[in-house]
Amino acid sequence: MSEPERSIPQPLAWGLVIAQLLFLVLLAAMPWGSLWPRGIATIVLGLAVVALGLTITGAGGAGLGRALTPSPIPKADAQLITTGIYARVRHPIYTGLLVVGLGLVVIGASVLHLLAFIALLSVLMTKARLEEWMLLSRHPDYAAYAARVGRLVPGIGRLR
Repeated sequence: MSEPERSIPQPLAWGLVIAQLLFLVLLAAMPWGSLWPRGIATIVLGLAVVALGLTITGAGGAGLGRALTPSPIPKADAQLITTGIYARVRHPIYTGLLVVGLGLVVIGASVLHLLAFIALLSVLMTKARLEEWMLLSRHPDYAAYAARVGRLVPGIGRLR
C-alpha cells in the first residue's frame, strides 16, 4: 500500500513566496551601511555576485521548464528533474536567490542586510524542506536522488 501524497496549505506556500520576495526587496532597497568599506571594487564585486546568482536562478528555472512554479508545492503533473543543474543541486533556484542576496549584502554593508539575508536563508530552507517532504511522497526516486545530490550546494545537505 502506497503512502498518501503529502501537501501543505496554499496560504502557507504563498506566504513563503511573499516572504522571500520581501527579503529580496529589503536587501536591494535598505540604506547602505558601513560594516566594511564600500568603494567601486566592493560594488563591482557585489554586482558580479548578483549576476552569478541570477544566472544560477535562470538555469534552475530553465531546467524545470513548464514545471516551474514559485510555490514550494510541486505541480501535480511535474516530472522529477535530475539532469542539468539539478544533477549538482536539488534547489538551484534557491541557491541562486541566496547568491543574489549575498551580492546585495556585499553592496549594502550593514547589519540590517545581514539580518535580512539570514531571514531569506531561513525562508528558503523552509521552502526546500517542505518541497522535499512533498516530493518524497510523489516521486519514488526522490529519496535516492536526494541521497546523492546536495540541497543548495553540491555535496552538502544530502538526505540520509
